[in-house]
Amino acid sequence: MPERPEIVCICGSTRFADQMRVANRDLTLAGAIVVAPGEADEVLSDEQRVALDALHLRKIDLADRVLVVNPGGYVGESTNGEIAYARALGKPVSFTHPV
Repeated sequence: MPERPEIVCICGSTRFADQMRVANRDLTLAGAIVVAPGEADEVLSDEQRVALDALHLRKIDLADRVLVVNPGGYVGESTNGEIAYARALGKPVSFTHPV
C-alpha cells in the first residue's frame, strides 16, 4: 500500500454534479482522497464565483492528478482553463469520456 493515498481533483461543469458525485464515491471507495468543486444551492454572486474558481485552482495544486467529468465529451471554457492550469503544473489529466 502506498505511503499516502492518491489525491484526485475532480473538474467539470456544474451541470454534471450528479456524475461528479458518482466519480467522487467511486474514487473514495477505491482509496483515493478526492477534492471536488464546491456546490451551492443558491445563485452565486460574481464575487463568490471568482472566489470559488480560485479555490478550485488551489485544489488542483494539492492533487496528484485531475479527473475531468465530461459526459458526452463536453468540456466548457472554465474546465478548459482548469485543464490548462493542471497541465502547466505537470499534473496528469484524464477524462471520464473521450474528447
